[in-house]
Amino acid sequence: MTETALIADNGRIMIANDGKPGRLKARDVRRRFDRAAADFRRADFVHRYAADGILERMSPMLVDVGYVLDAGAANGAASRALARRFRGSRVISLDTSYPMLRQARQSRSRFSRIREVQGDAMLPPLRAGSIDLVFANMLLPWIDDPSTFFGSVARVLRNGGLFVFSSLGPDSLAELREAWQSIDDDKHVTTFSDMHEIGDALVKYGLREPVLDVDWLTVTYDDLSSLFADLTATGSRNTLRGRRRSLTGRRTFEQLRENLSHRFGGGALEFPLEMVFGHAWGGGPPMPAGEYALDVASIGRRRR
Repeated sequence: MTETALIADNGRIMIANDGKPGRLKARDVRRRFDRAAADFRRADFVHRYAADGILERMSPMLVDVGYVLDAGAANGAASRALARRFRGSRVISLDTSYPMLRQARQSRSRFSRIREVQGDAMLPPLRAGSIDLVFANMLLPWIDDPSTFFGSVARVLRNGGLFVFSSLGPDSLAELREAWQSIDDDKHVTTFSDMHEIGDALVKYGLREPVLDVDWLTVTYDDLSSLFADLTATGSRNTLRGRRRSLTGRRTFEQLRENLSHRFGGGALEFPLEMVFGHAWGGGPPMPAGEYALDVASIGRRRR
């Protein structure tokens, strides 16, 4: 299959639209990552930990890989790792942020079999059944409706192809969320999907034999400013629709610092992250509504 046959509409750029109300503002998410592109590598240790975790879990899996989709590729670090692991395969780095993709392109060889495509992971501009492996590292926390994304994965993934992903569970950053709740009723920290909800959604959209597990990673900071510096560098600051539009005042910030200091006894700030890892297998592109597939061999003969 040629790349022009693989990329729908000759690689037409499809940017995440913001017309449908939801938990996150897609436009703001994209802007956060645009601004974070230059510094992302400095603070992407959670992304690197998660990517390594996915690759480690893939070790015993047997899958014939020709085309790989790295959905939410950011600066392309995982795409390069995938290209090294599956030599001879073609890797598509898909992201909504052009500055991120520019960083990705500058970090790879000119002769690499990686191609950067700016587009929306919810509506990947790819042919149905054209991808052998979909890799989504820490993308789900930035998607308003994971179920719709899983439907897109099921569409582009070939029958027997592999979908692997990582995300954050609902107990992640619980300490920070609780510290904010004692200050005001505004929305400050995203609520992450439970892995049982993720598993149900995978099956609902035609992905087979889902397997999920949880690991824990504790990140430690000497002070609150260091935490927010890393959140900014990775594009992870608040993009919730219900957030306050004005800047956080010094008094509010000091109250947050005091709440966290009290919680951790004045010592280092420790935030356990609930790391969710999972995989599922493609069952082929879903049938259009009202249409059904039937194996002819399964039709019995009627005897009179």
